[in-house]
Amino acid sequence: MNNISTSNNWDTALYEDKHAFVWQYGEDLLKFLNPQPGELVLDLGCGTGQLTEKIAQAGVQVMGVDHAPTMIEKARQNYPHIHFDVADATNFQVDKPLDAVFSNAVLHWVKKADSAIASIHQSLKPGGRFVAEFGGKGNVQAIVKALYSALESIGIPQAQVENPWYYPSIGEYATLLEQQGFDVIHSTLFARPTPLAEGEAAMANWIQMFASTFLARLSPEQQIQIIRAVEEQLKATLYQQGTWTADYRRIRIVAIKL
Repeated sequence: MNNISTSNNWDTALYEDKHAFVWQYGEDLLKFLNPQPGELVLDLGCGTGQLTEKIAQAGVQVMGVDHAPTMIEKARQNYPHIHFDVADATNFQVDKPLDAVFSNAVLHWVKKADSAIASIHQSLKPGGRFVAEFGGKGNVQAIVKALYSALESIGIPQAQVENPWYYPSIGEYATLLEQQGFDVIHSTLFARPTPLAEGEAAMANWIQMFASTFLARLSPEQQIQIIRAVEEQLKATLYQQGTWTADYRRIRIVAIKL
C-alpha cells in the first residue's frame, strides 16, 4: 500500500466519543459486503478501525487505510492484529488484487470521484465487488443552508466558502462507475435522520468535527457567533427533547468489476 503524507488532522477522541454513529450505522452495510472466510478485503477510509475489526471477525484477511494519520495511529492502537496504513482514496495501490473494497461514510470527502473509482477498480479482481455508503444528494442540506445563511449575515458570501463535500445523485455516481468498468447491481438513496450525541452541544460538536472548513477563516469569537446562529436557525426542526438530529441522506452502492 502506498503511504502518503497529509495534513489531515482529526480529533480521534472526539470522533470515538461523540460520533460513534459513523461506524454503528455502517454495521448494516456489512450485510451487503457479506464477507467470506479467506477473502482479501480493503476497508477504504477505515477511521479508527471498528468496522475493519467487524470484517476481520468473518475470517477475512482485511486491511484498513485512511487519509488521516491520527485515525490510523488510533486504529493500530485499537486493533494491533490488523494491518492499517495511511493512503489516499484517489491514488492507493495494493500488492495483490482484492475480492472486495468496502467503504463507509468516506467517499463524500473525496471530490475527485473519478480518481477514487479508478483506484478502486484497479485494486479489485475481475468479479470483485465494491460496497459503499456515503452522503448522497441532499445530505445535511438544512445544516449547510443554515451555515451559509449565518456566514452571509456577517458579510461572507457563499462563493467565498469552501464546501468540503461531494454528495452525488444515484444517476451521477452509477454513471461514473459504469464508465470505468463496473456493473452496478444495487443503488439506493434514502433519508436517515441521525440523532447526535445527546445534549445541547451536539450540533456545535458536529460542526466543529465535520464542517470546520466553513469556519476556517473566522476568529474564535466569530466561530462561536456562527455556531450559535446555526443552532438558532435549526432548533425548531432539528432539536427535540434535548437531542439534535442531523438531516442525513445516504447513497448506498454495490458494484461488480466486469
